Amino acid sequence: MIYIGYDSTVPECYDACHMSIQLNSTFNHAVKRLALNDLTHIHNREIDPLASTEFTYSRFLVPTLHCYDGWALFCDCDFIFLDDVQSLFDMADDRYAVMVCKHDYKPISAIKMQGKTQTVYPRKNWSSVILWNCNSFPNRKLMPEFVQRSTGSELHRFSWLEDDRIGELPPEWNWLPDEYGINKDAKLLHYTLGTPCFQEFAD
Repeated sequence: MIYIGYDSTVPECYDACHMSIQLNSTFNHAVKRLALNDLTHIHNREIDPLASTEFTYSRFLVPTLHCYDGWALFCDCDFIFLDDVQSLFDMADDRYAVMVCKHDYKPISAIKMQGKTQTVYPRKNWSSVILWNCNSFPNRKLMPEFVQRSTGSELHRFSWLEDDRIGELPPEWNWLPDEYGINKDAKLLHYTLGTPCFQEFAD
């Protein structure tokens, strides 16, 4: 299962990301939008003024939504897949609770997509693509109540995990072309400043 963050203010981003998965996949993976309106039964956290998207916190409910079983993928909506997502699932390693691209990311802009303020914090962008081992025992801690009361920094820094339970994905699977430049080997493009489905970012 693939969970894509859904923000009602930019539905085009979800559509473009979803289509890019379909166009590049050899296997018909189930895709689910992670929308707040669909999660009111387990998630009714007040809007955080510092949150840059509607799925800032709900991404950490993926193990719950996936019944704490098997592997699932989460990604933000501002992504375009250039390669088969199955290649990402093929990297799943049961030694880890999550697998992420471990960016050492220093944003070049103070503003991100939709004019939101760019917040700088340790392990920034690690949580924008998460390959979840939903069956991993440490992830059982991510009950809805835990996600509800935890701070953004606690969740996005994966503070419920020991560091050796955080596996590493190749950077090509979370490549920031606006920040890092062109990479002919990139598999998954992350447009943090604005996705090319919008006219002003078409190029």
